[in-house]
Amino acid sequence: MADRRDRGQQVRGSRIMIGILIGVLGGCVCATMLPHGFFNSGSTLALNGRLTTSSIQAGSSSCESPERMKMLRTDFVVLSEKNAELKQRVRELTEKLRLAEQGTDSALKQALVLGSQIKAGPFGTVRSLRTNPTVLPDQSVNPRLARILEKVAVRKEVIVVLANSNVKETLELQIASIKNVGISNYLVVALDDNTEDFCKSNDVAYYKRDPDSYVDSIAKTGGNHEVSGLKFRILREFLQLGYGVLLSDVDVVYLQNPFEHLYRDSDIESMSDGHNNTTAYGFNHVFDEPAMGWARYAHTMRIWVFNSGFFYLRPTVPAIELIDRVADKVTRTEAWDQTVFNKELFFPSRPGYAGLHASKRVMDMYEFMNSKVLFKFVRKNPELKRLKPVVVHLNYHPDKLSRMQAVVEFYVNGKQNALDNFPDGSE
Repeated sequence: MADRRDRGQQVRGSRIMIGILIGVLGGCVCATMLPHGFFNSGSTLALNGRLTTSSIQAGSSSCESPERMKMLRTDFVVLSEKNAELKQRVRELTEKLRLAEQGTDSALKQALVLGSQIKAGPFGTVRSLRTNPTVLPDQSVNPRLARILEKVAVRKEVIVVLANSNVKETLELQIASIKNVGISNYLVVALDDNTEDFCKSNDVAYYKRDPDSYVDSIAKTGGNHEVSGLKFRILREFLQLGYGVLLSDVDVVYLQNPFEHLYRDSDIESMSDGHNNTTAYGFNHVFDEPAMGWARYAHTMRIWVFNSGFFYLRPTVPAIELIDRVADKVTRTEAWDQTVFNKELFFPSRPGYAGLHASKRVMDMYEFMNSKVLFKFVRKNPELKRLKPVVVHLNYHPDKLSRMQAVVEFYVNGKQNALDNFPDGSE
């Protein structure tokens, strides 16, 4: 039994030795045939019963040619530059987004300041805000003008007229109509020494700006259009001081106190150049283009322009922005101030342009009457002739003085045929 166990142990020991020898020999064979190991770049592997070759090349620098390295460096430089451009673009877009968010946040804060957030009421009861808050008065803007306005203004409102020696006769007639009505808050902005002397001698409140090369040139040589452009620059200080301003050209005859007929619910109230309800207050104009067939009719909304020679401004941020926009464009271009005035008021925001967000009201065309309405329609209508307007603006006619005198004769002195001899338009 002992001999049998010894022989069994010997056999098992021999098997182990044989296994070890087989393993060593196998390793030598593999080392000889596969010097780079089983997973070299050129080996084939059996995966899922199919043969596949690895497509990943070794990336050591010893295996790359100089031309390949040069190409890789060039590609790297190009990609780096594109990456830098993309990063810059991202930064720019991020900055624009931040500014837009700031603007939205500012608008939200302003809305919160104006009033607490509320829920919308029942159908038909919702009304949006129309009256912007007035600015905080800043007397440091022009202390001398502030002292004058404290004496002249009534309830923080004043009529402002710009005048030089070229319009002395019409100014004199206007002042006579102002005194006849009993309006005390009337101020002449004298653009030259002669106008200043005239105001002193007639006991009329006036304001003469400090010497200014631009103002001086307008005072000496400026006509109606130049003075009209200048008024927008001057009006800004009145608004900054916290005063409501009724800007008037000199060719306006006053028949009632205009401050008793203002609504004050908008940033601007203006006389219209329109001559009837549709042109003055707006209408639907249909444009016909037959070539479009079924869609030949295009509807447009139209209104005749606001008159830039007679309007009321409340001291609000939108009103001041309007003044800034018009003054800037009239100064830099040859554009007519009334054209610029209306474009800024009515043109909406669009790509590349931010429109003015100002509330506006058209004045009653029979109370604040232009000369076309008077001479073409009112004087020929027995019913309309009984109406007494607040003001008449001789904006449509060049023979201003004679027509202003006729207006006074008709409405003040009761001369019924005073308006009859004038043509409807100019000749």
